[in-house]
Amino acid sequence: MTKRNTQQRRHTILQQVNELGEVSVEQLAEQFATSEVTIRKDLTALEQSGLLLRRYGGAMALPQEIVANSDEKLDPIRKMQIAKAAADLIKDHNRIIIDSGRTTAAMIPELSHKRGLVVMTNAINVANRLLSLENEPTLLMPGGTWDPHSESFQGQVAEQVVRSYDFDQLFIGADGIDIDRGTTTFNELIGLSRVMADSAREVIVLVESNKIGKKIPNLEIPWQQVNYLVTDDGLDDNTKQAIEQHHVTVICAK
Repeated sequence: MTKRNTQQRRHTILQQVNELGEVSVEQLAEQFATSEVTIRKDLTALEQSGLLLRRYGGAMALPQEIVANSDEKLDPIRKMQIAKAAADLIKDHNRIIIDSGRTTAAMIPELSHKRGLVVMTNAINVANRLLSLENEPTLLMPGGTWDPHSESFQGQVAEQVVRSYDFDQLFIGADGIDIDRGTTTFNELIGLSRVMADSAREVIVLVESNKIGKKIPNLEIPWQQVNYLVTDDGLDDNTKQAIEQHHVTVICAK
């Protein structure tokens, strides 16, 4: 299947979702004479683009309140731009950690051309998307206690498992960026994030520019441990320079 045919199929799928309200994997596979695995990848890619919502066995159209909100429409585009720029930092055969979060999860389609990856994640949705990739990266999960707030595994068991590995890179999001201190979060369960940072040679933070400058009480990862901050092009030059003073490389995705 050529890239052009893939794009045409996904365009047609999106039209049907918007017209019918929902579609099923089985029906789409029969319609396009392709496998259900291929259709699931199409739906995952469209969901990552913020164009529909996945559901069990198929997909549904975005709720109208989301479609009507321009900020919500731009949000997935920003996340995709940031995710692509972050994924460009990954080399073949790297051992990486992808923390839970919507921005980090947006990286998954960008990994499809990387060879020999070993990926640990504490998020089930990230794990499921990794398993759909044709290049089949080696998947590791730490286990531990399920945290419904972050939709990920946390706790001492997870920390012990992560400590037993050595990783090239950690990709992690943030609820806010304190320009003086580092990444901040609303979640008080920050132990695993810090262990992840300790276990990786490079720490890459993915965050939208509108979160930079937000001072949230819980410091997650101090600047001393951050190597890269990847954001969108909404970051102003003065703030960028202030962050770079902490010896952090700032990448503004276009």
